[in-house]
Amino acid sequence: MFPQFGATSDSLHKASSAMFRIGTDAHLYDDPEDVNIAPLLDSRYDSEKREAMKRLLALIAQGFDVSNFFPQVVKNVATSSLEVKKLVYLYLLHYAEKRPNEVLLSINCFQKDLSDTNPVVRAWALRAMAGIRLHVISPLVLVAVSKCARDPSVYVRKCAANALPKLHDLNQEENVSTLEEIVGILLSDHSPGVVGAAAAAFSSVCPNNLLLIGRNFRRLCETLPDVEEWGQIILIGILLRYVVAVYGLVKESIMFSSQSSDSGREGVDDHLESNNVSENDRIRVDTSNLTTWLSRCYIEGPDEYLSRSSYMSRDALGLDSPSSTCCKDSEDVRLLLQCTSPLLWSHNSSVVLAAAGVHWIMAPRKDIKRIVKPLLFLLRSFRTSDYVVLCNIQVFAKTMPSLFAPHFEDFFICSSDSYHIKALKLNILSMIATESSISFILQEFQDYIKDPDRRFVADTLAAIGLCAQRLPTTSSTCLEGLLALTRQEYLIGDLSLMDGEEGVLAQAIMSIRAIIKQNPSDHEKAIIQLIRSLDSIKVSAARAMIVWMVGEYNSVGQIIPMMLASVVKYLAGCFTAESLETKHQILSTAVKVVLYAPEGDSSMFKRVLNYVLQLSRCDLDYDIRDRARILEKLLSFHLSTNGVENGELCIPPDMELQHMLAERIFGGKTELALPIPNNFRFYLPGSLSQIVLHAAPGYEPLPRPGSLPHDDIVQQMDTAQDSDSSETSNLDELSGSIDEETSSTNSSRHTMTNSGESDTNSSASGINEEADPLIQLSDVGISCSKHNGSTEVSSSMSFSDDFEGLMSKRALESWLDGKPDMSEVSTSKETLAQLSEGRISLKDIGARVNRKSYTLLDPTYGNGLKAEYSFSSKVSSISQSHIYVELSFENCSTEPLSAITLIDEDSHQSPESTNNASDTYESPSTSNVNPAPSVVPMDEIASLEPSQTTKRTLQVHFPHHLLPLKLVVCCNGKTLPVKLRPDIGYFVKPLQMDVKTFESKESQLPGMFEYTRSCTFTDHIKEINSEEGSLPMSDNLLIVCRTIASKILSNANLFLVSVDMPVTANFDDASGLCFKFSGEILSNSIPCLITITVEGKCSAILNISTKINCEETIFGLNLLNRIVVILS
Repeated sequence: MFPQFGATSDSLHKASSAMFRIGTDAHLYDDPEDVNIAPLLDSRYDSEKREAMKRLLALIAQGFDVSNFFPQVVKNVATSSLEVKKLVYLYLLHYAEKRPNEVLLSINCFQKDLSDTNPVVRAWALRAMAGIRLHVISPLVLVAVSKCARDPSVYVRKCAANALPKLHDLNQEENVSTLEEIVGILLSDHSPGVVGAAAAAFSSVCPNNLLLIGRNFRRLCETLPDVEEWGQIILIGILLRYVVAVYGLVKESIMFSSQSSDSGREGVDDHLESNNVSENDRIRVDTSNLTTWLSRCYIEGPDEYLSRSSYMSRDALGLDSPSSTCCKDSEDVRLLLQCTSPLLWSHNSSVVLAAAGVHWIMAPRKDIKRIVKPLLFLLRSFRTSDYVVLCNIQVFAKTMPSLFAPHFEDFFICSSDSYHIKALKLNILSMIATESSISFILQEFQDYIKDPDRRFVADTLAAIGLCAQRLPTTSSTCLEGLLALTRQEYLIGDLSLMDGEEGVLAQAIMSIRAIIKQNPSDHEKAIIQLIRSLDSIKVSAARAMIVWMVGEYNSVGQIIPMMLASVVKYLAGCFTAESLETKHQILSTAVKVVLYAPEGDSSMFKRVLNYVLQLSRCDLDYDIRDRARILEKLLSFHLSTNGVENGELCIPPDMELQHMLAERIFGGKTELALPIPNNFRFYLPGSLSQIVLHAAPGYEPLPRPGSLPHDDIVQQMDTAQDSDSSETSNLDELSGSIDEETSSTNSSRHTMTNSGESDTNSSASGINEEADPLIQLSDVGISCSKHNGSTEVSSSMSFSDDFEGLMSKRALESWLDGKPDMSEVSTSKETLAQLSEGRISLKDIGARVNRKSYTLLDPTYGNGLKAEYSFSSKVSSISQSHIYVELSFENCSTEPLSAITLIDEDSHQSPESTNNASDTYESPSTSNVNPAPSVVPMDEIASLEPSQTTKRTLQVHFPHHLLPLKLVVCCNGKTLPVKLRPDIGYFVKPLQMDVKTFESKESQLPGMFEYTRSCTFTDHIKEINSEEGSLPMSDNLLIVCRTIASKILSNANLFLVSVDMPVTANFDDASGLCFKFSGEILSNSIPCLITITVEGKCSAILNISTKINCEETIFGLNLLNRIVVILS
């Protein structure tokens, strides 16, 4: 080929392959060991490290063990290159379990990356920590997941949700409550991507804790169409289980109608036993029984229900009367059906099946038809999912044949269908056939009989028999066609050399037998025709069934009894040449004939039976010999001639039991075979268990209807809806923003550590009952547009005592008495909602503010020196960005300590590093300010005696409101590195203003400058309970006001503008209580307005909605998250 160019086909092929591989890493798989990897890992250049990591991963993909490079790879985990970092993470995850000691060296780097400004790095770090399956680091992973669950980046929060199942698998029984709390936080997220991952985490961590779903049910339903496809499948199942557990079954649905009809079915069954009812009525009752079976399997599970029904009577199989609801009355049920309706047309077949399952179980009967066209569309569009879709359609068609009856043509066989698809379609066609469609279906079946696949032909004959049983009017037509098929020469000859023909003939005879069972007297000619074909039919299974019909219908009609003697003699003559199953049927037929044959031929039949028994005693098969012995003992009196006197059978008393037993075994007529077998196993639609017909791992049936307390759940859902109605999705827009919880989580951890001490101090501060009143009320409108009174002037530590407000006498009396005029109550509920609003003045709140103390240096690691710090509200005189920190040093050792001081580690080692960090993290508005020192040196402590405590003041400048400041404690000539973690609540200072100014500034910061989050508050309950036995009793509302205000002011340097509360008739109602705080950011003097709204009762858990208006988006969001952590 192209000899003029000196090229061959082989060389051209190699050249084309090389061209396609240009720009890819495919060459790494050709010879990955051609380069020494170790020097590349220790290189200074990221490109060489990246090349080395790619080669290592190529070796791993080919099955090589490269764990010997683990120490060198771990050193590169702190690299600044994102590509290298990602490759290192993949390597560490692969060998984490094999090298657990070395992988622990990288945990610090993972934790550092969790504070990175890039959300992708934070997500990678969390994914790597969760993938390292070591019990030692599970507490660290739990803290990381808890922090990332509140991350402003959607991607990081989604990774946190994906990490929860891994953490739960690692520690099955530990920290379950914490994991459930994180799941609840993620389920309330506004991002559909996070909600889908949270649903998967819920199903793995706490699938039975449906109370977590109650608060966010309506939001989850509204978010459902926007969730990713695989998340939709899980979320649909969770919402369905919740609705069933809370509201029970829908009265109009097929599930509830089957339960409620159990009581009336007994009378129908008794009526059917009289044989005076039509076949359609009997099939209708059988379908109703199947519906009951279906609902019980969905709720109890097939295994439990079958095991229970095996030892209990039919009357005892009923479930407890399930709670029910009406679809029109239940708003949540209608919302679920409404939100899943668009998913019926999803591109994902699993989503369609999951949505169809919801409508199948919860929708009214008249609305179930909406699932038909989406399922048929799936059947025509996605060939790969045909089998799964047909398995679910089969269950639907069994229970409601009329659902798919008009669409029977969609189930006609295609030439490209596999055998399993063909079998399912035949089964469905036989179930949905009606009087109007049966002619077309039978015509289609005639073409199927000519198919070369004889196994498929046998299934077609079985489907014809089922159609004849369901539609008795077509039984004659079907029977004639089946009999004509048995007369064909290729079926009655020697079939030993023809593959599959034996099964076709056996199935044809089986279908004929099923049709004859319905009404044997009408099909006497068919029985005679089969008897006459015994000599030509050689298939043992077919011959056995014909012999069974000879014995079963020996007295039917007038012709069969006349030809019975000849048939019995023929069977006895060919007994030795028959197969095993045919011999069994010949023995049974001979016994039946002796018991119920005409008296004139009884002696001849006995001789035939004796002859057959003698042949059986000499048979090679032990089963035939044993049966012959049993029959000979059982019929010993019938085989003798002594029992016949004057033409009548005289049975001695000692033989009466044997006679009754023989009649019981061989004389009982078989009942009509139900078209529905009793061993059906039904599983939830769309589940894997429905395909494999056994409980797959992880399968759970529906919960008991109404098993959750309905009233409590509904109240919780209503409260959550009101509290979450004003939330926005601003967090989702900040996927690239920095981590707001880096130090807030650590600060909250210190806050929880010192919460007990804070509560003790707060309760000890007491209230002076003889002082000025702590609460003053005034008539102010809700909009406060008419309020021209005095303003409240207070700070975080001291508040104005000059505020004097008056409330109208009528409003005050109605609020104190709690018994409004009945005429006013009966007018309208809106009147109560528009009552006057009270302005509360908390005059002693300054005494209740307790600054939180954090541990800077533990005495265990500080050689006996203990250092704690707390933030002060003082304003620095050096720079507006500096913060006052109060330090406390205590000597916990037995030796004196000397030369104690605190310096900045970064400025001490590299003065440029701090300046670079400041330039990196400072906002644009402050980038031009002259740099100030990070730490203003404190006065050195010359000596500190044992058990002595001294205090110092430090002014620090943090590089960022979330990043810690590295310091060094010098003591006795030694340096001890410590970290001073910031508290964003002290990066603001109080901004004094009145209510009118507050509302004016708030109206100027709407939209993107407004952020809202909700949480629950419980700190007031403990104080209320402690005040119950004291005299005089304190006002619960006042306790709530003091607790919330002191909680905020103890953790943030803010100004309390006002505390407003609508005056209502309910004394214990705190709904509408509103706190307004103001402050300004230290670095740029931008105002920050905080509004806290309370909903709920004073003596119960309160739902709090926090709103922040601030132009600094990142700072406002981080401060909002910090306040939520403080309150919750």
